[in-house]
Amino acid sequence: MPEKRMLIVPAELVRRIDENRGDLAQAEFLEFLIDSRLTEKVKEPADIKKYITKEEFHSFEEDTKKLLKSFLDFFVSYGMELGKQSPQAEFEELTAKLHELESDLASEGKGGEAKIKWK
Repeated sequence: MPEKRMLIVPAELVRRIDENRGDLAQAEFLEFLIDSRLTEKVKEPADIKKYITKEEFHSFEEDTKKLLKSFLDFFVSYGMELGKQSPQAEFEELTAKLHELESDLASEGKGGEAKIKWK
């Protein structure tokens, strides 16, 4: 037989327990409330969708690299269209960066798509 103890609570709380416990005894009702609240606390991390997975982050990273490559492509071609004579070293540096980004994207294979939701 489980050990029993006395708990002194305000009369208003006892009234609320009695009004809501239905067919359960006071002790059973209190045990039910405590257990349900504790299991609810444990289940709260189910709202973990606030965070992203590693795969989603990797996909976002890949898409960002592709976007950066597109910007670099645009600005290099834009600079060439204007006829601006850029020093050969700068041009080679940009070309090297483009090839590096392109090889990174090719070596990592196709990734998924990251979707960003704005509120």
